[in-house]
Amino acid sequence: MVHIAPKNLLVDGTEPVPPELPGGMRYLARQPIMDARSRVHAYELLFRSGPEAFFSGDGNLATRTMLDNSVLFGLQNLTGGVPAFVNCTNESLIERMVDILPPAMTVLEILETLEPTPNLVAACRKLKESGFRIALDDFTWKPKFEPLVQLADYIKVDFTLTCPSSRDELRKQLAGVTVALVAEKVETQKEYRQACEEGFLFFQGYYFCRPALLKNRKVPSNRISQIGIIEALRGDTINLDKLSQLVKRDASLTYRLLRLVNSPVCAIRQEVTSIGTALMVVGEDTFRRMAMLAITSELAADQPTEILRMAFLRGRFCELASGLCGLDTTEQYLLGMLSLLPTMLRIPMKQLTPELPLRDAVRQALEGTFNSERVLLQWMEQHENGDWDACDRVVDAYALNADKLLDFYRQAVVWAEAAIQSAV
Repeated sequence: MVHIAPKNLLVDGTEPVPPELPGGMRYLARQPIMDARSRVHAYELLFRSGPEAFFSGDGNLATRTMLDNSVLFGLQNLTGGVPAFVNCTNESLIERMVDILPPAMTVLEILETLEPTPNLVAACRKLKESGFRIALDDFTWKPKFEPLVQLADYIKVDFTLTCPSSRDELRKQLAGVTVALVAEKVETQKEYRQACEEGFLFFQGYYFCRPALLKNRKVPSNRISQIGIIEALRGDTINLDKLSQLVKRDASLTYRLLRLVNSPVCAIRQEVTSIGTALMVVGEDTFRRMAMLAITSELAADQPTEILRMAFLRGRFCELASGLCGLDTTEQYLLGMLSLLPTMLRIPMKQLTPELPLRDAVRQALEGTFNSERVLLQWMEQHENGDWDACDRVVDAYALNADKLLDFYRQAVVWAEAAIQSAV
């Protein structure tokens, strides 16, 4: 993973504040594009264009907002060094507004609504010569798009709007063209397997978060031991001897924990070689976070790395934003991290929550009940899907500050990228 670049600061050392958009809200999110080995190939960046959650009118505001966000937050920070797919309008391509983006990290995504005029094709050809890659979004075959097909590096196909026969016909039309097919909106393991069989190389959608759950499966004994460690971490003070013995029973967990404590995530200068030393050096609050990172890493050991990254991101975001809602910081961290347990263990959440040493309200929040403890996780889940209207409803219902939420999200992205480097 590429090193995360430091945040850009103003002359006085403060961070730049994104300007207000019409409607007073600004959102950005990212959705992973995975390869056939469940590794992140790229992220599509989703930006809010204004008070509505979609491109409208001539798209100028949407384009400028997208470019503005990319510069303010930095593609490196938003993607951790993998390429960014960025939706482009006619204006942004022909007038080369996208030149402010780093070509080596940027895939210019041409919306299906754009007409392939000679000017647009010529602009795309020059941009590709400059090092940008080209993707055609929501593609269906039409002869007029052939000049763009010849320039494309990726063609994205919406699985919800196409059938196997139409996709087969598309592959025949593309015979002889060197292009990578991306299956969009792949939401289930069945759809993922179908896309693989059809020759798609990349996949976008949360199929990797929705594996087939094993309803009669018991929680493995080593996972119960790790849940016992979570319980030991929940008290006001940590019983060092008890916790050390619990951690030492799991060699892999001990290794992960010591690696994390010695990593930049913890930012301590003294090398730590034992559980007891770790606690004394970093303090109880930091140790709780480090231990939870290690436990979550172990729980997700057999899953795609993106699952672990999402768990880190959710946990850190909920922790950072907890003050906006008057919620307990540690509980919110746990709630975010544990929200992906069903994916990690392939066991339904209601089968897992009785094993978790949490308050009833937090267990209910994990099971999907929308209560005050679930506010931040609810916002985060909708944000991951780019459902800005749902995000707004959460913001309005609890009188939250959307700009602060976005800043906490950005901080959590950077922190999660650093954590993932230390955990895998």
